[in-house]
Amino acid sequence: MYEPVQRPKVYQLVADRLLHQIRQRRLSPGDSLPPEHELARRYGVGRSSVREALRLLESKGVIRSAGHGSFVVAEYGNALVDSVRFLLTLEAFDLEELYEIRKMLETEFAALAAARRTEIHLLRMEEAIQEMEAGLGSQARYIEADLRFHLTVAEATRNRVAVYVMRAIRDPLHRALASVYHIPGSPQKSLAQHRAILEALRVGDPGLARLRMAEHLGRVHQDIRRVLHTDGDDDNARGG
Repeated sequence: MYEPVQRPKVYQLVADRLLHQIRQRRLSPGDSLPPEHELARRYGVGRSSVREALRLLESKGVIRSAGHGSFVVAEYGNALVDSVRFLLTLEAFDLEELYEIRKMLETEFAALAAARRTEIHLLRMEEAIQEMEAGLGSQARYIEADLRFHLTVAEATRNRVAVYVMRAIRDPLHRALASVYHIPGSPQKSLAQHRAILEALRVGDPGLARLRMAEHLGRVHQDIRRVLHTDGDDDNARGG
């Protein structure tokens, strides 16, 4: 209970100072950080401490390399994206859990989008659906359009956190959609359900939008379960 208090290391203090600048919006996404030698001069520390601080912030997705040793402030959603990607590489969650959280979140995103969407959002969703239809024979093209549709629904909520969440789960979503793309009839069913979601958003009915999104995500979730169970049976058949 009473362990000795650890003194922060110099590079951690430098990282905290820079993070404070970003939180205070004194540094915004896309802004360049001062060069390494300039930061060392301003903070009165060694360049090695500055270098470690920059590496720490980069690993958290707060800043990104601009090449030649320089850094810029990353988009605000990047830290969440990198965290989810890291958890995915550790297999800290699976597709079942992903779809459970999608059903909790995206159904409400759809309801909010029905009340807040603009004509531009509707047009972009319509274009995404058209691209899905045109890409029925191409997994990459179809899935990219599918993801674009769902991201536009999040954008139509006009809630920045909703957009950050959708961007964060983009990679695992791509993996999930790829797992069901080859199920006969699944892409066509999704296409029809996307049209139904769009129509609910177009008429501005939050309850109907919530229902249509829940129906869509529930069906895809069932397809994913079928794929996962089939893969498990195959593994057992192989002795895996």
